[in-house]
Amino acid sequence: MKKNLFLSLVIFICVTVIVVLSCSKGGGSYGTPSTPNPTPSGGTGHDISIYGMSFSPSTLTVPIGTAVKWTNNDSYAHTATSNDGTTFDSGNLNGGGSYTYMANTAGTFNYHCTIHGLTMAGTLTVTP
Repeated sequence: MKKNLFLSLVIFICVTVIVVLSCSKGGGSYGTPSTPNPTPSGGTGHDISIYGMSFSPSTLTVPIGTAVKWTNNDSYAHTATSNDGTTFDSGNLNGGGSYTYMANTAGTFNYHCTIHGLTMAGTLTVTP
Protein backbone atom coordinates (compact mmCIF):
# COMPACT_ATOMS: atom_id res chain seq x y z
CA MET A 1 0.00 0.00 0.00
CA LYS A 2 2.76 2.47 0.98
CA LYS A 3 4.73 1.46 -2.10
CA ASN A 4 1.76 2.32 -4.40
CA LEU A 5 1.26 5.68 -2.66
CA PHE A 6 4.97 6.51 -2.99
CA LEU A 7 4.97 5.53 -6.68
CA SER A 8 1.87 7.67 -7.33
CA LEU A 9 3.53 10.63 -5.61
CA VAL A 10 6.72 10.23 -7.69
CA ILE A 11 4.68 10.07 -10.92
CA PHE A 12 2.68 13.16 -9.92
CA ILE A 13 5.86 15.13 -9.18
CA CYS A 14 7.45 14.08 -12.49
CA VAL A 15 4.38 15.07 -14.49
CA THR A 16 4.18 18.41 -12.67
CA VAL A 17 7.85 19.17 -13.39
CA ILE A 18 7.40 18.29 -17.07
CA VAL A 19 4.35 20.56 -17.39
CA VAL A 20 6.06 23.47 -15.64
CA LEU A 21 9.22 23.14 -17.74
CA SER A 22 7.28 22.90 -20.99
CA CYS A 23 5.37 26.09 -20.15
CA SER A 24 8.28 28.07 -18.73
CA LYS A 25 9.44 31.27 -20.33
CA GLY A 26 12.45 30.84 -22.59
CA GLY A 27 15.38 33.20 -22.73
CA GLY A 28 15.86 35.90 -25.29
CA SER A 29 13.28 38.01 -26.99
CA TYR A 30 10.93 37.30 -29.83
CA GLY A 31 7.99 38.84 -31.52
CA THR A 32 6.99 41.99 -33.23
CA PRO A 33 6.94 45.25 -31.34
CA SER A 34 3.60 46.99 -31.38
CA THR A 35 3.81 49.29 -34.37
CA PRO A 36 0.95 50.81 -36.29
CA ASN A 37 -0.07 48.92 -39.42
CA PRO A 38 -2.52 50.00 -42.08
CA THR A 39 -5.82 48.12 -41.98
CA PRO A 40 -8.16 47.45 -44.91
CA SER A 41 -10.56 50.12 -43.64
CA GLY A 42 -7.79 52.73 -43.75
CA GLY A 43 -7.44 52.84 -39.94
CA THR A 44 -4.43 51.74 -37.96
CA GLY A 45 -3.63 48.50 -36.23
CA HIS A 46 -1.28 47.24 -33.55
CA ASP A 47 0.28 43.79 -33.12
CA ILE A 48 0.71 41.91 -29.86
CA SER A 49 3.01 38.90 -29.93
CA ILE A 50 2.26 35.87 -27.77
CA TYR A 51 5.50 34.06 -26.96
CA GLY A 52 7.15 32.40 -23.99
CA MET A 53 4.05 32.59 -21.78
CA SER A 54 3.69 36.36 -22.20
CA PHE A 55 2.10 39.08 -24.30
CA SER A 56 4.44 41.61 -25.90
CA PRO A 57 3.81 44.41 -25.34
CA SER A 58 1.92 43.51 -22.17
CA THR A 59 0.43 47.02 -21.95
CA LEU A 60 -0.91 48.82 -25.00
CA THR A 61 -2.83 52.09 -25.43
CA VAL A 62 -4.67 52.73 -28.70
CA PRO A 63 -7.34 55.17 -29.92
CA ILE A 64 -10.89 54.01 -30.65
CA GLY A 65 -11.17 52.42 -34.08
CA THR A 66 -7.85 50.60 -33.88
CA ALA A 67 -7.48 46.96 -34.87
CA VAL A 68 -5.48 45.03 -32.27
CA LYS A 69 -4.05 41.72 -33.49
CA TRP A 70 -2.68 38.99 -31.23
CA THR A 71 -0.45 36.40 -32.92
CA ASN A 72 0.57 33.19 -31.16
CA ASN A 73 4.27 32.63 -31.82
CA ASP A 74 4.47 29.64 -29.48
CA SER A 75 4.02 26.04 -30.59
CA TYR A 76 1.17 25.47 -28.12
CA ALA A 77 -2.25 27.09 -27.72
CA HIS A 78 -3.04 30.37 -25.93
CA THR A 79 -6.01 32.73 -25.74
CA ALA A 80 -6.39 36.49 -25.46
CA THR A 81 -9.51 36.88 -23.33
CA SER A 82 -10.74 40.00 -21.55
CA ASN A 83 -11.07 39.43 -17.81
CA ASP A 84 -14.81 40.13 -18.05
CA GLY A 85 -15.03 37.33 -20.63
CA THR A 86 -17.28 39.37 -22.94
CA THR A 87 -15.35 42.32 -24.38
CA PHE A 88 -13.12 40.08 -26.49
CA ASP A 89 -12.17 36.41 -26.58
CA SER A 90 -9.91 34.90 -29.19
CA GLY A 91 -10.77 31.31 -28.35
CA ASN A 92 -7.86 28.87 -28.57
CA LEU A 93 -5.12 30.13 -30.87
CA ASN A 94 -2.83 27.31 -31.94
CA GLY A 95 0.78 28.08 -32.85
CA GLY A 96 0.82 30.57 -35.74
CA GLY A 97 -2.81 31.53 -35.20
CA SER A 98 -3.99 35.09 -34.80
CA TYR A 99 -7.03 37.04 -33.60
CA THR A 100 -8.01 40.64 -34.32
CA TYR A 101 -10.21 42.79 -32.09
CA MET A 102 -11.60 46.10 -33.36
CA ALA A 103 -11.30 48.45 -30.37
CA ASN A 104 -14.53 50.43 -30.71
CA THR A 105 -15.21 50.98 -27.00
CA ALA A 106 -13.11 53.28 -24.77
CA GLY A 107 -11.86 51.85 -21.50
CA THR A 108 -9.16 49.80 -19.86
CA PHE A 109 -9.45 46.09 -20.49
CA ASN A 110 -7.32 43.65 -18.55
CA TYR A 111 -6.96 40.33 -20.32
CA HIS A 112 -5.29 36.96 -19.86
CA CYS A 113 -4.76 33.53 -21.37
CA THR A 114 -7.56 31.28 -20.14
CA ILE A 115 -5.34 28.23 -20.63
CA HIS A 116 -2.45 29.51 -18.51
CA GLY A 117 -4.29 31.76 -16.06
CA LEU A 118 -3.90 35.26 -14.71
CA THR A 119 -0.10 35.01 -14.52
CA MET A 120 -0.13 35.36 -18.32
CA ALA A 121 -1.86 38.72 -18.61
CA GLY A 122 -1.91 42.09 -20.30
CA THR A 123 -3.79 45.39 -20.43
CA LEU A 124 -5.39 47.08 -23.42
CA THR A 125 -6.40 50.72 -22.95
CA VAL A 126 -8.66 52.27 -25.61
CA THR A 127 -8.83 56.08 -25.56
CA PRO A 128 -11.63 58.22 -27.01
